[in-house]
Amino acid sequence: MSSKITRRRFIGRSFSLGAGAFLFRGFSLSAGPQKGMTPLVITSHTNQTGQAALEKGWSLLMEGKTALDAVEKAANVIELDPEGTGVGYGGLPNEEGIVQLDASIMDGRTYSAGSVACLENIKTPCSVARIIMEETDHVMMAGNDALKFAKKWGFKEENLLTEKARKIWLRWKTEISKSDDWGLPDHLRGLKKKKINNRMSEEIQYRTGTTNVLAVDKNGDIAGVTTTSGLSFKIPGRVGDSPIIGAGLYVDNEVGAAGATGRGEDVIKCCASFYIVMRMKEGRTPQQACEDAVALIAEKYKNINPKFMPGEKFIAVNKRGEVGCTSTRGRRPARLSLQTAEGYSVYEGTKGSSR
Repeated sequence: MSSKITRRRFIGRSFSLGAGAFLFRGFSLSAGPQKGMTPLVITSHTNQTGQAALEKGWSLLMEGKTALDAVEKAANVIELDPEGTGVGYGGLPNEEGIVQLDASIMDGRTYSAGSVACLENIKTPCSVARIIMEETDHVMMAGNDALKFAKKWGFKEENLLTEKARKIWLRWKTEISKSDDWGLPDHLRGLKKKKINNRMSEEIQYRTGTTNVLAVDKNGDIAGVTTTSGLSFKIPGRVGDSPIIGAGLYVDNEVGAAGATGRGEDVIKCCASFYIVMRMKEGRTPQQACEDAVALIAEKYKNINPKFMPGEKFIAVNKRGEVGCTSTRGRRPARLSLQTAEGYSVYEGTKGSSR
C-alpha cells in the first residue's frame, strides 16, 4: 500500500448555496467534484495515528469485513494512542482531573446505533457503544451504569489519565484564577511568554479533540464512529455532540454519512450531521453539504452576535465514495485522511471565516 500523501484541493472564489443554507462573509468554497471511489475509509485525523487507523480499517475491508468492523477497529487505533489528548486513553480530563469519554457508532445497513456518554476507565468507548447497539434495544448509556455495563461484557477498567494529560491539566489549574494560591508566585504573575523556572508561563486554553471514522464497504454499506474525550477541563458530566446520533454522527445507507468535531454545543443545536446527510440526499455533494452546515450555524447567529462563530469541523462521504470537509474557522482549510484502492491520501476541503 502506498504511503504517499497527496492533496486534492478544490478551492473556488464563489458558490451559490441551495435552499435552506446561507453564505457568510469570509467563507472559501470548493469548486469541482472529488473523484468518488468505493470501498473506502476516511477519518478526520490526518496525523500518523490517523494513517495507522486507516491502514487497520482498510485491511479489514480487504478481508471482506463490514464497514462497521472497519470503523470500529480503526477508531480503536486512535482511542488507544496515549499521545493523543482528545480521544480515549490520554484524553484531557474534566475540571476535576477525571477523563470522561463519549462515543457513538451507527450501522447504515441495519439502521442501528449505539452510544456512551461520560464513560470512565474504558479505553475504547466506541466498542462499548457497539455492544449497546447490537446487544440491547437501547441507543445510549451514560456514566457509572455505562461502566458497569462495559465490565459485564469483559471490558477492562483502567486509568485513562496519562502523565502527559495530567501535566496539561495541572498547568490549566494554575491559570484558572488570578486570586487564588495556584500558579506562579505573585511577583511573577503577568510575565507571560517568558521562561521562568525552566518552563514557559503561558495561558492554557480549552481544547477540543474528537475523531470521526466513516467507511463504505464493497457491498455499498456505510458505517461511522465518532469518539472523544470531550472539551478539556469541562464541568463533570458535560456531554457534547459526539454520542448524540444526528449531532456528532449520522449514517444513512442510501445516502452517506457525516461526522463532527469541535465545540459540540452548536453541533447539537443544529443537528449538524443529520443536516449534512439530508443535504446530500437532496443532491448536494459531501463538500457542499458540509459547507451548508457551516452556513446554517452562521445564519443562526447573524442577528444575535454576527462576530461569533464556534469552532467546528465537519466531514462527510456519500455512497459513491465522494468526500468533503470544512471548518467554521482556522488558518488553513479543513482536511481529512482517506484510504482507497489507490492508496492513502489527504483531502483538503475549505475553511470558514477567521472572525
